[in-house]
Amino acid sequence: MTQPRIPLAREGYPFIAFAAFVTLITAILGYEFLAWPALFITTFIVAFFRDPERMTDASDEKLISPADGKIIIIEEVFDDIYFQEQVLKISIFMNVFNVHVNRIPIDGIVEKIVYKPGQFYSADSNKGALLNERCGVILRAKSGERMAFVQVAGLIARRIVNWLEPGDTVQRGKRFGLIRFGSRVDLYVPATSTVHVKLGQKVRAGQTAIASFH
Repeated sequence: MTQPRIPLAREGYPFIAFAAFVTLITAILGYEFLAWPALFITTFIVAFFRDPERMTDASDEKLISPADGKIIIIEEVFDDIYFQEQVLKISIFMNVFNVHVNRIPIDGIVEKIVYKPGQFYSADSNKGALLNERCGVILRAKSGERMAFVQVAGLIARRIVNWLEPGDTVQRGKRFGLIRFGSRVDLYVPATSTVHVKLGQKVRAGQTAIASFH
């Protein structure tokens, strides 16, 4: 039987505890003008770090979304960071109200982790796309195709959390990390892939089909 779990990312516990403590102290001291804003901030932090269970169809071979958010880019580009070839790039922008726990797009083996320090421009801007801090995972699927999924920091998001290591065998739909307080995730897939989403579409991590390799 599956054990019950708290539907919050553990990385959020210190932030939630601190905000709740401040709220409690201001309320006990009778500072209502501070207690109400503190309660609002605590509620927001709890909502930000929510981590609901998601049902993923294990028999499906499509790449699923690694993040909740909106599709902001679908384009063919020359990738000079991960594969040095033409690829399809699909970008998902997460606002502060989205679930920020990220999930594996497809079964496979982690070949390499590529971390690049950088700036903290808005994640949906051109500067953010070029200059922001990021952590990329190069994965080889069971079928042999290679793809990358990249966590990109944003204007407010200053902490990328990635639990993967090279050599890890990963399963489609499982959690692999998060980005604190708004950001984006980019997918780099073979240029011959079939895309199943469109610009502006809302997607859900672990559930929405993003692309197929053929």
